[in-house]
Amino acid sequence: MGLTISSAKKLNSGVEIPVLGLGVWQTAPGKATQDAVKFALKVGYRHIDTARIYGNEEDVGRGVKDSGVPREQVFVTTKLWNSDHGYDSAIAACEKSLRRLGLGYIDLYLIHWPVPELREETWKALVELRRRGSCKSIGVSNYTVRHLKELLDSSEVVPDVDQVEFNPFLYQKDLLGFCESKRIQLEAYSPLTRGTKLKHPVVVEIARRYSKSSAQVMIRWGLQHGLVVIPKSSKPERIKENSEVFGFEISQADMSKLDSLSEDLRTGWDPSDEP
Repeated sequence: MGLTISSAKKLNSGVEIPVLGLGVWQTAPGKATQDAVKFALKVGYRHIDTARIYGNEEDVGRGVKDSGVPREQVFVTTKLWNSDHGYDSAIAACEKSLRRLGLGYIDLYLIHWPVPELREETWKALVELRRRGSCKSIGVSNYTVRHLKELLDSSEVVPDVDQVEFNPFLYQKDLLGFCESKRIQLEAYSPLTRGTKLKHPVVVEIARRYSKSSAQVMIRWGLQHGLVVIPKSSKPERIKENSEVFGFEISQADMSKLDSLSEDLRTGWDPSDEP
């Protein structure tokens, strides 16, 4: 059976993560975030991704509550910010995020960035938070293969997810292969290159062939590589368009063409040099 908007992947923890999510990075706190969340849930999304540093956790929680969709049907991710690393700090930061969200528990709690020296203690805190039930699953973000190996060498608990920048112009094939070998679900943020490559001739040509937009092709590419994909938008028409990626399949030939576009393009942070 093909992918649908209801499709989900089973994580190491046994929790299921919907393959498509709404990112709310840079979505203004207040009504803008609440409305984006409510509209996304209305058109079928069941996965919302926020972070402490985005400043809109409270509005994500409000949007979920006001949507009418039962809490247990919505998968909510938030993240621990760099200044909250360390065991006690991480425990306290998660509890604060829980209070701001007001949703009872967090479905996925991520270390936002591999902060040097403190990340091992921070991971121990996340393991404890999962044990307590504060979060159902735990993972990392912006971790390279090197950071993941370090974590796996120091802990028996494998991260459920690694959320990284990933798109046809940043096709992190080695990272994807490593995560697959360890059953770590790779999740793609900035799957649309923050709009910088939507007019690339190869993407436009392939999109035309499927009667789809460039954005839809790039999201579909990620899904066909087995990723969870979280495009960000606050505009209803874009949120809807980004969800309409399940009625077609990109051919292997066209997937290869998209794969070949990789140029190590980073539109956000580059964790490669993080010690």
